[in-house]
Amino acid sequence: MSAGPDPQADPGALLAALLGPPPGPAELLAAWFDTPLGRMIAVADQKRLHLLEFLERPALPTELRRLAARGRIGPGRTAVTDRTEARIAGYFAGERAAFDLPLALHGTDFQQQVWRELQRLPAGTTISYAELARRIGRPQAVRAAARANGANQIAVVIPCHRVIGSDGALTGYGGGLWRKQALIAHESTHFAG
Repeated sequence: MSAGPDPQADPGALLAALLGPPPGPAELLAAWFDTPLGRMIAVADQKRLHLLEFLERPALPTELRRLAARGRIGPGRTAVTDRTEARIAGYFAGERAAFDLPLALHGTDFQQQVWRELQRLPAGTTISYAELARRIGRPQAVRAAARANGANQIAVVIPCHRVIGSDGALTGYGGGLWRKQALIAHESTHFAG
């Protein structure tokens, strides 16, 4: 698995390198901001958040290219990216566990069902992939639920980090298992019970 983009890269240069220069005005704007667990990128239009990822996620270039098929992406900020940054800062400060952000979910009906269920999980709790599949009424679809969990493009806000193996082991997280462990520990400290 290759490493994701350089977290210190200039946002405009990174987007141009990945996507080429936009052929016209950008329809989606990408903003970078720092968190205690590393830099994140938020991509939004004027109404909804389309992507929120840790910059080192290996799948980020592919995610950005897919998103660019929906609209040109350029560096910049919107009220939605500003609000996202503020909500993430509040989360890491231990002030808020819930996010009231307008989301654009790009996935199949099944994936969106999984992502909505993930948003119902209280901070400071974890469930297994089998339990996630059971909660969406598809107990035999454990692997499909795991794949949908991994396809989430709105990290932290859609808390895919709260899903663990049936044996309690930390498994797969696009931002790195160390981040998954740190997010779970942060929530246990600040938001549990």
